[in-house]
Amino acid sequence: MSINGSAHKVRRSGDSVSGRDSESGETTPLLGNGSVQSRSTGASFTSSVFNLMNAIMGSGILGLAYAMANTGIVSFCLLLMLVASLAAYSIHLLLKLCDYTGVNSYEDLGDRALKKTGQVLVGVTIIVQNIGAMSSYLFILKSELPAAIRSFLSPGEAGTYFLQSGRSMEKKWTHPDLTAWYDDGRLLLVLIAVCIILPLAMLPKIGFLGYTSSLSFFFMLYFAIVVVVKKWSIPCPLPHNTTTLYQTSKISNDSESECTPKLFVVSIKSAYAIPTMAFSFLCHTAVLPIYCELERPTKARMQKVANIGIALSFFLYFISSLFGYLTFYSHVGTELLFAYNSYLPRDIMVMTVRLAILISVLLTVPLIHFPARKAVISLLYGEREISWLIHIILTVILLSVVLMMAIFVPDISSVFGVVGSTTSSCLLFVFPGIFYLKISNQPLRSVDSVGAILLVIFGFIMGTVSLSVIIVTLVKTL
Repeated sequence: MSINGSAHKVRRSGDSVSGRDSESGETTPLLGNGSVQSRSTGASFTSSVFNLMNAIMGSGILGLAYAMANTGIVSFCLLLMLVASLAAYSIHLLLKLCDYTGVNSYEDLGDRALKKTGQVLVGVTIIVQNIGAMSSYLFILKSELPAAIRSFLSPGEAGTYFLQSGRSMEKKWTHPDLTAWYDDGRLLLVLIAVCIILPLAMLPKIGFLGYTSSLSFFFMLYFAIVVVVKKWSIPCPLPHNTTTLYQTSKISNDSESECTPKLFVVSIKSAYAIPTMAFSFLCHTAVLPIYCELERPTKARMQKVANIGIALSFFLYFISSLFGYLTFYSHVGTELLFAYNSYLPRDIMVMTVRLAILISVLLTVPLIHFPARKAVISLLYGEREISWLIHIILTVILLSVVLMMAIFVPDISSVFGVVGSTTSSCLLFVFPGIFYLKISNQPLRSVDSVGAILLVIFGFIMGTVSLSVIIVTLVKTL
């Protein structure tokens, strides 16, 4: 038995019509009319939007309030709009190339632009990027889920786990009961991987994840609502001494001047915030798989999916960042939930939203696992169909590698931060621009060609800035 469908069968550009005129290309199905008929029951428009949003939004939403504190409200809004627009534009270029060439995968666009070298380059980049993202997400679950569970079962005794500056910081609380099975993050991670992530990752089509992606979206929406509501629950200036579950500590805006929002901020910390924003709309490894499985797949229809997904993500990003910043101002911290946990440790909304974010992160892992497995299959088997046995083996191997890294590599976020700064920039900005310039027959002075050049330049700048920031941060922490 073989897995049939666009997920694992690569269609070469020679098998389809290329050079369509732009007018018909907007509404012409990606794989021709015959394919659309057979795929009339593909993924719905709504589930495709949810899947794309789930690929966009992860734990990064927790750090955007910190980015706003270090750039200012107006600067943050302008930069976030710029990044969202560039992300939508790079997706436009990818979809235009798919429509022009007839290929339906990022790897094949690399092959069309740079021959075999391009295909391997894209495939390896996707694998490294997505393994890094999955490992980081599982590391967050391993670090924070035990405390989240304990906060419900023993709210007066829970310790806290949190991530700060890319490192795992853990506050341990000695208590005779702190040996419960759910206090072992590694055990929880293995159980979650086997019982939840593996079955979802085993699904042959990304469209099947639309239901879990919708759940993830509503968890993110709930997070934004809680951030807005809690703006009026926490005073500013904060008290000098705040009693938390763990100790009496100072987390205060101790003067009225610190409670004044800043519209523009320029400092060395601004350079640390920009990469967080630049890669907050990275979803490009999932765009083409979603496109292939979309019901009635046309460029115009998929572009609408992308635009709606990016717009909704922008809205949630901006609302949660704005009200998170207006709650804690310059003391917001790199991880927004930690501030709420410190000030309102027993608040039921804070406890539930913490768990909701962790579940949302959990449900993102199978979605980004799909493009990674697809890239492996493309590199190993090309356009040949694969059997269910190979599908299962590759899924288990890939997930096992990610799981082992999350469990045994103590500083996985820093390790993949260095690599991810390069791969993210390439997938989001550089590759779409270069591929368009290589494949398209448009003159260099055309609008899209100029846009592609600017996209490549912006990508190199962001990659350099991001890599420099991460290296400086690592050096400071040594």
